[in-house]
Amino acid sequence: MLTFLLIYLAIGLVAGFVAGLLGVGGGLILVPVLSWVYAHEGFPDAYNIHLALGTSLGTILFTSLSSLRTHHGHGAVHWEAVRRITPGIVLGTLAGSLAAAWLPDLGLRIFFTLFLFHAATQMLLGLKPRAHRKLPGWAGMTVAGGVIGLVSSWVGIGGGTLSVPFLAWCNVRFQEAIGTSAAIGLPIALAGAVGYALSGQAVQGLPDWSLGFVYLPALAAVAAMSVLAAPWGARLTHRLPVTRLRRIFAGLLYLLGLRMLSGLLPA
Repeated sequence: MLTFLLIYLAIGLVAGFVAGLLGVGGGLILVPVLSWVYAHEGFPDAYNIHLALGTSLGTILFTSLSSLRTHHGHGAVHWEAVRRITPGIVLGTLAGSLAAAWLPDLGLRIFFTLFLFHAATQMLLGLKPRAHRKLPGWAGMTVAGGVIGLVSSWVGIGGGTLSVPFLAWCNVRFQEAIGTSAAIGLPIALAGAVGYALSGQAVQGLPDWSLGFVYLPALAAVAAMSVLAAPWGARLTHRLPVTRLRRIFAGLLYLLGLRMLSGLLPA
């Protein structure tokens, strides 16, 4: 148990730093690594990825709070955008996480693996939509929030991989888009964690110390280190060019994607 606890602490340190630095949510790292660790702990295969997704969203709640404080201190949070998009975010994330219990493990793994390769390519090539419009009204932001929330609930992230490009497309300054993404991560993480906790209540055979699909020991260890590391990354966002770091992170995502893909292929 001690070995796994140390692994969870190390995972939280890396995921928190990345979340603060790049505004993409540590879930891109957390989900595949937690899934691998859970398999070695002997957790049920049928709900391995569900537990990883639920735990990831729970930890992002704490990571987002920590990095948000730093971004807000730099005046890099577009609060009007946060207010407009939150209703859709909550509805989409809650719907997706509640539905997750009925989604097969293999389907969620395929969806997550494809998303990993998408996120890695986006980072490697620096793909950003051209800013050519303003933020839409409440209806448009609600629809956008619903889509971001739904996808985020099925890949266990704080939505930054989707919300940062969307905000940049709406002519929000890139560093402000990262800070705003941290704020958007709060309702995503809260609704997602609640949804996964509820959707797993009726499932039999989950490990001890699980609240539905949220594994509390991993949540506590990862969150503790994420809260410590997220401000470090957030401060560097405002001090350093992050192009090289993005490329390194993209390479890591490709490796994680290949690891997930290998688990999908027949032995």
